[in-house]
Amino acid sequence: MIISVENMTKKFRGSDGLTVHALDHVNLQIQQGEFVSLIGPSGCGKSTLLRVIADLIEPTEGRVLVNGKPAPQARKDRDYGFVFQSATLYDWRTVLQNVELPLEIMGFPRTMRQARAREMLRLVELGDFEGKYPYQLSGGMQQRVSIARALAFEPKILLMDEPFGALDEMTRERMNNELLNIWAKLGVTCIFVTHSIPEAVYLSTRVVVMSPRPGRIAEVIDVPLQQPRGTDTRDHDDYFHIQSRVRSALREGSGEAADSRRLREGIGG
Repeated sequence: MIISVENMTKKFRGSDGLTVHALDHVNLQIQQGEFVSLIGPSGCGKSTLLRVIADLIEPTEGRVLVNGKPAPQARKDRDYGFVFQSATLYDWRTVLQNVELPLEIMGFPRTMRQARAREMLRLVELGDFEGKYPYQLSGGMQQRVSIARALAFEPKILLMDEPFGALDEMTRERMNNELLNIWAKLGVTCIFVTHSIPEAVYLSTRVVVMSPRPGRIAEVIDVPLQQPRGTDTRDHDDYFHIQSRVRSALREGSGEAADSRRLREGIGG
């Protein structure tokens, strides 16, 4: 078991002084090498759950183990890389220098970090762009740089918080394919937050459906679609059947018609 979330609850103190109950007694186990997507209505705690796993915020109750260690220790050991919704690149650094950054912070010699950064840029098919600056790249290319940077120090786990939500549909589908190729080549464990049912089903080995706030695990749905996945996958009857199962689980777990419409149409946000 590479990630274990055990009876975890998270509450926040809002700016108005009231308590926000974000997550309630969440239990989730993820095996090494899985690709797990988190999906649910807006405000259900998907991103909060991801940030607790990453030790960016602390749980109020319960515990999280990553690689058999408490989440704070796993963070210190750099067991995971994190890709945010926006690329969060430094405009004054080249593409190569952006990918090098975590290795630079870790104290790697310049030749070693450049070699590793170039290897990761080739992996995301941006080897010819190492001297460019972020503003010279498209949104999809910037996110590929972010993925390369997150993988630069060879983490065992890749955490992704709706990284493709702002991209157009064609670019998003291409990024999905590239992400699956990276996942297959490196054997990392991926946890991916999304609002899109088709994206969740296409990418995942399992889809975790969450209920409205306070977020709970409503259902965990296996996705036994054949690997590797591609254009044929999107045309397969099983692909549509699993989407229907996810949609039904969302409807059963949520009475909010507006959120159901957003998820049905695969709209991010």
